[in-house]
Amino acid sequence: MTSLRRNIPLLYAFSFLQMTLFPMAVITLFWKDRIGLSLAQILLLQSIFAVAMVVMEYPSGYISDRLGYRTALTLAAVLGVAGWGVYTVAASFRDVLIAETLLGISTSFISGTDSALLYESLKGTADEPAYGRFEGRSTFFGQTGEAAGALFAGVLYARYPLLPFLLQVAVWVLALLLTRGMSEPPRERHLQVNHLHEALASARYVFVDNRRLRVTVLLSIALGLASFYPVWLIQPYMRQAGVPLASFGPVWAGANLTVALCAVSSHRLRERFGDRGMILFLMVLVWGGFLGLGLAAGVWGFLYYYLLTAMRGLRGPFLLHVAQAEIPSANRAGMLSLQSLCFRLLFAVTGPFLGRYADARGVGHSFRLLFVAYLLLLPPLVWLFLRQRQKGVVSH
Repeated sequence: MTSLRRNIPLLYAFSFLQMTLFPMAVITLFWKDRIGLSLAQILLLQSIFAVAMVVMEYPSGYISDRLGYRTALTLAAVLGVAGWGVYTVAASFRDVLIAETLLGISTSFISGTDSALLYESLKGTADEPAYGRFEGRSTFFGQTGEAAGALFAGVLYARYPLLPFLLQVAVWVLALLLTRGMSEPPRERHLQVNHLHEALASARYVFVDNRRLRVTVLLSIALGLASFYPVWLIQPYMRQAGVPLASFGPVWAGANLTVALCAVSSHRLRERFGDRGMILFLMVLVWGGFLGLGLAAGVWGFLYYYLLTAMRGLRGPFLLHVAQAEIPSANRAGMLSLQSLCFRLLFAVTGPFLGRYADARGVGHSFRLLFVAYLLLLPPLVWLFLRQRQKGVVSH
């Protein structure tokens, strides 16, 4: 048990390094200015990134469950080094595509695996019921890492555009070294030899058999997309509003610190307001963020983006804890990966259309479109989620 407890600080450190993305606060500018991409091409690129994850998302979770979480995270770190390494020599859409594909596969091996390893490291201990607190801390360290990486991103980019990418390669080398100290937890394992049959059975369990898990996954995907679309739109939004380039890093750092602080506070807010109050608050944050970004003009309009980052931080530990309680141990990483797979697939389908709309009508119009979409989408999903949660309490 001592070796498993050591996984927890190592996962915190891995999360910090994984999210210490020096290029992130300026990468849209890098794509537009250095590579020459339009917003439509940028969101197409992210859709291809999503497809790479879709192709590998569930297989990577399945591999994690069979070969081990530590092996999966080690492979993710190796791919991270390779992907950012390609960026240091990228000069065309094709080069960026190769880099994004490698990074997409890397992310797919982390997705679900890190949360599964954290849960299994706590399972059977007095801390298992407090999993949401530990997940919130992991998110806190991750977003703090991204804030730290973003803080001087604009300055680094202005000095030498490739400097953020060179630093990113070094970060992933450190992450690779961290995975060597992790321990694999003992878990129940299926003896199923028909892997396709087992994969389909897992999908059936998530989306058909377990109604509480199904609606939790659908709601989590919808809220995840609400915080993901603005990631690729906020930089051109700020540029149009006249935000100085040197301020991009601090603005991005502030957004990630908002995610971090909200994530570490998520379990406390849930205890205070309950599931109903928590989910209604998340819905209001989404509406307020999109409406504010769509209507506000001027340098400070980007502050409405912080409502969406606050939602992102509160949502993760809350809905992950709800989902984890419904998932069997043997297929934990694989089933968590199914959620990420659907998230990436939906973004791959919708992202390019949103990019074309932003190019044609402007970023502000895009945020107004998202407001209307979520005004229609969230109420029925929230109602189904609360209904299933209430049924779960009654059945117990």
